Amino acid sequence: MGGIWTGVRERVLALREAPNRRLVFGADAGRYGHGFELSPVLTEEQVRAVERRLGFGFPPEYRSFLLEVGEGGAGPDYGLFPVRPMGPAAAEPAAPQGTGPEGTAPEGTVPKGAPAEDTAPEARHHEPPFRPELTQELDAHESAEPQRAAYADTTEGEARFVRDYRAWDARHDELHDELTEGTLCVSEQGCAYYTLLAVTGPERGTIWDDVRAVGEGVVPIRHKGKDKERVTFAEWYLHWLAYAERRALAEQPD
Repeated sequence: MGGIWTGVRERVLALREAPNRRLVFGADAGRYGHGFELSPVLTEEQVRAVERRLGFGFPPEYRSFLLEVGEGGAGPDYGLFPVRPMGPAAAEPAAPQGTGPEGTAPEGTVPKGAPAEDTAPEARHHEPPFRPELTQELDAHESAEPQRAAYADTTEGEARFVRDYRAWDARHDELHDELTEGTLCVSEQGCAYYTLLAVTGPERGTIWDDVRAVGEGVVPIRHKGKDKERVTFAEWYLHWLAYAERRALAEQPD
């Protein structure tokens, strides 16, 4: 009985020879392009080792992707970051594909506290729930940024402004980091935009845009023409694959 990923690896790899493959965004970007290559799939033992290392279980669709399609490579934008299995049970992963111009996931988007080695489950850090509502809190906080003009033009006023601004700035940094707790950075879009997979909390398994670089926080990905408020990992990946096939295989590309 087939699953959601039946034939997907073969479909992706077939696009390596598609006549218009270079027209698909992220596929042909020099050493940053994914070139429709996929890293090898992981074994069940490797997936479990990564889950133990990170301190949480992967959402089912992403987990089965690692087992059936690949642990990184071709995908939306510049492709999927590899999960890099580690520990004595993990085989050496293939060289990462499609890591984008920045080359690595941004700090704060790979779950915090993940040990560098594969250790016992009871010693594992547990990731807090993903809380996208913090985007609104961050917006409100940024609107309340202390302004020097609101303080008296005196030594005491200057001291109050510096004190209040430091407190505001410290909380801003906290909110900025807390926004991506409970997520895994799976892809880079370019220009310091990233794609996140919620791995904890009520939004677990859904896909989000990390647009903190332009002050917009973390927002859910939505497909044009669709009424769904949320997009799952499989919907996101398969939507991209359908687009890539149309674009790469078109006899008369746009």
